This record gives sequence, structure tokens and C-alpha cells, in this order.
Amino acid sequence: MRVVSFGFQTWGRRTLQALIDSRHEVVLAVTHPASDHSYKGIWGDSVEELARERGIPVHLTERADAETIDLVKRAEPDIIVVNSWYTWMPPELYTLPPHGTLNLHDSLLPKFTGFSPVLWALISGASETGLTIHRMDEGLDTGDIIVQKSLPIGPAATGTELVLAGMDLIPEALNEALDAIDAGTAVWRPQNKAERTFFHKRSDRDSRIDWSWPAVDLERFVRALSAPYPPAFAHYRGQRVEVLAATVSEGCYGGTNGRVVVHEDGAAVVCGPDAFRGNNRALTITRVRTADGVEHAAAEFFARGGYLTDSPE
Repeated sequence: MRVVSFGFQTWGRRTLQALIDSRHEVVLAVTHPASDHSYKGIWGDSVEELARERGIPVHLTERADAETIDLVKRAEPDIIVVNSWYTWMPPELYTLPPHGTLNLHDSLLPKFTGFSPVLWALISGASETGLTIHRMDEGLDTGDIIVQKSLPIGPAATGTELVLAGMDLIPEALNEALDAIDAGTAVWRPQNKAERTFFHKRSDRDSRIDWSWPAVDLERFVRALSAPYPPAFAHYRGQRVEVLAATVSEGCYGGTNGRVVVHEDGAAVVCGPDAFRGNNRALTITRVRTADGVEHAAAEFFARGGYLTDSPE
């Protein structure tokens, strides 16, 4: 089949590479211009660079405007494939090819629709994540599903490890979907809208530690926000401190949420609901980084004790 690819960042590049390696023909690659936006730079591998290396026509645009639609029409695709496209695609475009448009989304839809699904899945305590290929329609990640691949979330997995593992699912899933469509054997499964969960875009506020959460949830939170993502943070004696590594304490700690208790293995921070009852595990922080970029062993950094807070005091 003749394929037009819409994509950006590493997800888009990995998808374009999978298409190039398939038996199908990529006739046009549409991508966004390079961006200085901090989030878009996290996984910044270039779709444009790969397309030009392989002699594939490239169109750079921020949105699917009239020029973009005209170029796609002239490319005469049998299908469009989308992964990591940041702006709205009009029905005139996604219904243009005979086989419509496929979108790749890194979750097991209808769970974790929206943004940063892998991070939210880990933070929420889900047992698995994965990759869904579905038909694009007027909703956000709501179209009929053709292929899903699951990925277990291990007890020590980081957000970065899961994102990379999810990208590794792209070639097999995409080949399965395209070959089934081409052969006329595709089976489409409607999504159950009642099971849909939507997660919003992440911002700096979403990396701030909430000490009312139980320690097991906070430990996952720290693992989810692994480099290159903005790490979990709190404030200590007026300065912002990034929490890079932590474990759940063996014993229970009581008192006021955010109170630091230093011991040989790190700094145990009182957390969780009804902490004053003394029934909660603590989050034992083992490594932190300060605003100057310097990393510290937590036991040494928090030697004076005190409190970790939501804002500078």
C-alpha cells in the first residue's frame, strides 16, 4: 500500500522507520518543524532527517492546513499512519485515503487516553501498559481498534524504560495492522466509552510531591519521573529539591506529613493518610539534586532534619 506518515519526535521517527522497513511504500512524510519547547525536546529524534536520508518527500508544518491536505491528495495514499502529531486533523484529511487513517497511541485503550499515558499508567499503579493502533475518528483516541500489544509494568520499572519498551512494539503492531487491512482480513473492535479514562497534559505542578499520598504510590511516582522527564520535587529549607531515587521504608513512621527522619539508609519522610496514627510506611529518599545541578546522598543532605513542603517557606 501507499502510505503517508504523520509524526514527530522519537515516536514519529520509530514509526516512519517501521514503515520504511515494511513491504509498504512511504510516499510522503509530514512532520512538525524542530521545536525549542522543553517537553518536545525530551524525545527529539528527527522524522525529517530520516525521511530525507531515505529520499522520502517531506512536508514541514505546524498544522494540517489546506496546503498539507493538497499535498496528501497528490500523493494518492491508500492509508495515513499517525504517531505523535500535536495538532488537530480535520475529517477531510483523515478520511481521504480509501483505508482511512491509523493512529498509534501508547496505552491499552480505552484506558489512559490523552497525554503522557505511560507515565500516568505507572503513577496510577496499573499492572500493564502497551500500544494500541486504532482508526482515527472525530474524538481523541476514540476510534475502533485493530491491534493492541500489552506490556507488563514490573515492580522496579521506570517511566523511561516503559516508554522505550512501548516504542519497541511499534514495528510488529504496525505490520500486523497494515497487512490485515491490505489483505481485507482486518477485524475492528469498537471501544467501550464507559471504560474510557482521560489524562491531561503534564506540567511542572504535576511533578510536585504530595505527602498525603501513601509511600508505595510516591515510590512509583519517583520512578515514573525518571530522566529525561522532569523529576519529582519538593521544597526543603526554602529551596527546590529534586528527588531522584527513593524506596519504601521497612518500618512505619508517624507524625506530620513531610517530616524528615534521617537514618543510615537515607531520609525517611512521613507520608500518607492519617499519618499521626503511625501506621504508614515512609518514603525513604536516597538521592536528591539541588537547583545547581549537584546530586547529594539524602542522608547527608537532610542531616539537619526538618520538613519537606509544597512550596518555599
